[in-house]
Amino acid sequence: MMLYWIENYRVDLGYFLVSVVLLVIYHRYLAYQTRKHPTYTVQALNRLARTAWVDMIMRQEGKEILAVQTLRNSTMAATFLASTAVLFIIGVLSLSGQGDKLEGTWHALNIGSKHSELWLIKLLLLLLDLFCAFFSFAMAVRVFNHVGYLVNVPLSLGHKMICPAHVAVHLNRAGKFYSFGMRAFYFTVPLVFWLFGPHLMLAATIGLIVVLYYLDRAPSILVADVNGELPEESLY
Repeated sequence: MMLYWIENYRVDLGYFLVSVVLLVIYHRYLAYQTRKHPTYTVQALNRLARTAWVDMIMRQEGKEILAVQTLRNSTMAATFLASTAVLFIIGVLSLSGQGDKLEGTWHALNIGSKHSELWLIKLLLLLLDLFCAFFSFAMAVRVFNHVGYLVNVPLSLGHKMICPAHVAVHLNRAGKFYSFGMRAFYFTVPLVFWLFGPHLMLAATIGLIVVLYYLDRAPSILVADVNGELPEESLY
């Protein structure tokens, strides 16, 4: 069975493995840089900001409305993206029944295998990625709702498990689910281009890594000069 796959789908498998390795190397690089510089990525900076935000909300009185509004905005964003993932899933399921009608156009630039079973495997991987995005956003909504109750518990009650540090852990967990869902959305780009050909998937992967590098990098610290003006090059 393994020899059959290698013999018939070696081009697609080779490009797919190269794309996966490139993405793994990129994320290992981000993890390495984050260990050296805790604020190297936007995600790491957001974790620090969420922790400080929870501490401010729970220690200062009169911030209940601000907390509810902020969490509502996060919940609405995650809900919208979860709904979008469902629409994409329905579209992919509809596409799976029309593979024989699209072979003439979708495979015009394909240098790899054009077997129908490989086409279904590509769609299955795309569906798996979209399901990961949906469940990630759904879990983000769930945890945001829990945080909405936790963050409004007064510190004067003295609950040991409902302190700013503990609530911040829950909020950062929701942020991690949200970030993972967005990452799954980004990964649909190479998978969609794989439907047209393995070489296009590799090109899309390289382009995605370049875009993600600029999206994931946190802006440099703004340092004013002696006149109090901010130099333009310090913005990035």
